[in-house]
Amino acid sequence: MNYFFLTLGLGSLPPKISSLVATSIALAIGVLILIFFNEKTLFLATLLVAVMTVRAVNKYEENGGEHQDERVNLDKFTGIGFALSVAPAIGVALGDVGELGNGFLVQALLSFALFTRFEAQKHSIIGRVYREAKGGIAIVGDDVLAGFTAGVVSSLLWQAYLQAQIFFA
Repeated sequence: MNYFFLTLGLGSLPPKISSLVATSIALAIGVLILIFFNEKTLFLATLLVAVMTVRAVNKYEENGGEHQDERVNLDKFTGIGFALSVAPAIGVALGDVGELGNGFLVQALLSFALFTRFEAQKHSIIGRVYREAKGGIAIVGDDVLAGFTAGVVSSLLWQAYLQAQIFFA
């Protein structure tokens, strides 16, 4: 059961595909939480999932599971959740999701793309946490850092776009 939980039931798929599917599901759930609740709810839910994932990974590895198992996908929820908590981090009504002026959808998709890249390439401190930390902290820590980084970069790019519109108007 622990393995099914950690892999989100996607353990039979190739690791790269299961990771992309899990990240896409996490994006959809995160966007829905932002629409129907708010960024604080998403942040706290993500924090809860992060703690649960660290504990589950530690238990999985203690029982003989592979360290740094690429089929573990629950950590993608923490990365996307934290990315969306930072950017767009605004509440919008369901009908306003596609409106480009509020930046919600643009930032959500940009956060998704940036998180996927940062998490896959593991540059700088993201890779260092992944390589040097132990157990669940290594699995979740790199996604948390990649998520926060993706959220911040997405926010900065959106703000730069808005400032450019004002400047060139």
